[in-house]
Amino acid sequence: MSNEHLWLLVGLMGQGLFSARFIIQWLMSEKEKRSVIPVAFWYLSLSGGITLFCYALYKRDPVFILGQGSGVFIYARNLYLIQRERAALAG
Repeated sequence: MSNEHLWLLVGLMGQGLFSARFIIQWLMSEKEKRSVIPVAFWYLSLSGGITLFCYALYKRDPVFILGQGSGVFIYARNLYLIQRERAALAG
């Protein structure tokens, strides 16, 4: 497998992870009969965002780098806030 094909696979995997978050959110919302954002949404966002950020670095695409880089920060921050809230509720 060539280097270019490997990075294409990385990009496709990242996009798959990133897209899966919408499926998870949709299924959970249907189950709850209301709009919800499950924690899995944020983990998929973070893992897909990091993977796509790496792909963007490889491609040297400044627009893609900026978009994914800022998203990764937001996803990580949301997970931190969720964990902090859970720890406070646990006592």
